[in-house]
Amino acid sequence: MPTVADRLNIHLADWNLLYTKLHHYHWYVTGPNFLALHTKFEELYDYAASSLDEVAERILAIGGKPISTLKQYLDQTMLTEAGKESTADEMLNAVIRDFQTFVSSMKETTKLADESGDAVTTDLLNGHMEELQKQIWMLTATSKGLPVKV
Repeated sequence: MPTVADRLNIHLADWNLLYTKLHHYHWYVTGPNFLALHTKFEELYDYAASSLDEVAERILAIGGKPISTLKQYLDQTMLTEAGKESTADEMLNAVIRDFQTFVSSMKETTKLADESGDAVTTDLLNGHMEELQKQIWMLTATSKGLPVKV
């Protein structure tokens, strides 16, 4: 059975991949919503940077060892890289899917943290889930309610 630190390392990998993916989208987005999306992707990668640091520090605080190499991130992430050219709508839908995956994974970790009596980790992840769920709503509204393929 994985430990809370093991589960947090998966989130650390996801945040790091997301940080890079959001930079990719920030640089390559085009179209009529360029300015708004360019700015939004920057806001999101700034949030990812802050969040990955919080997760790494939490891993250390509970006696774990945060993963810290690109290979480890790629091996442990639940997300996929942004490797192809995408439209703005494809980018939005990919971020929405990633956030949905992330929230689902964090729910599993909070359950484990609760069972372990780790209220601080639960609180940290509840804050992240709250923000991600808000962003899912905003990005879905931005994409004009286009169906998100999961």
